[in-house]
Amino acid sequence: MHKAGLLLGGCVRSWKSVRMASSRVARRDPLANKVALVTASTEGIGLAIARRLAQDGAHVVVSSRKQQNVDRAVAALHGEGLSVTGTVCHVGKAEDRERLVTTAVKLHGGIDILVSNAAVNPFFGNLMDVTEEVWDKGLGPYNVSKTALLGLGKNLAIELAQSNIRVNCLAPGIIKTNFSQVLWMDKAREESLKEALRIRRLGEPEDCAGIVSFLCSEDASYITGETVTVAGGAPSRL
Repeated sequence: MHKAGLLLGGCVRSWKSVRMASSRVARRDPLANKVALVTASTEGIGLAIARRLAQDGAHVVVSSRKQQNVDRAVAALHGEGLSVTGTVCHVGKAEDRERLVTTAVKLHGGIDILVSNAAVNPFFGNLMDVTEEVWDKGLGPYNVSKTALLGLGKNLAIELAQSNIRVNCLAPGIIKTNFSQVLWMDKAREESLKEALRIRRLGEPEDCAGIVSFLCSEDASYITGETVTVAGGAPSRL
């Protein structure tokens, strides 16, 4: 009996080792042979997402409204040994959106294209051009535009399912970026914000990136029409 127990224990340990090894193999470069379009991806959350998708094996097309920002991001990611391409794209301009998609199609080669960060955003318009006004006039219009995107995601998930296209959304809380810094640059205000969070810290762009990579991967092949909230446990209901 003792020998049988030793034998069984050895088999269990061996099986666990095989499972761990196979898991590592399966999850290496989970986005290999895929092309990812990431708009507004030269800083903040967008750049973190672009970096993570490239780290996970995708060839990433980064974009921004300004050529110098695209060049800077592409150079930084190339310096990390990542496979990226860059193009200028203002999502409010049809010709820019077409150029972005054309760039991805040229890279496509029969492999999957992942679209991240709302390549078409009819609700947001030129809001990013007036960042200061967003905070001065309150978050009402901004919040309404983002709420509309959640509904858009739900509907697109239904409409595109027959084409084997999944649509999911990520809803970040307060993430430390240039855009949100007016909310946390004052130390007292930052501490007050932390008090409202179950995880007592503000988010970093990298906290969002892994979720997007997961949603783009085969691990999420049965997930569509969902919104993942990344907000440190802040109460959120819609």
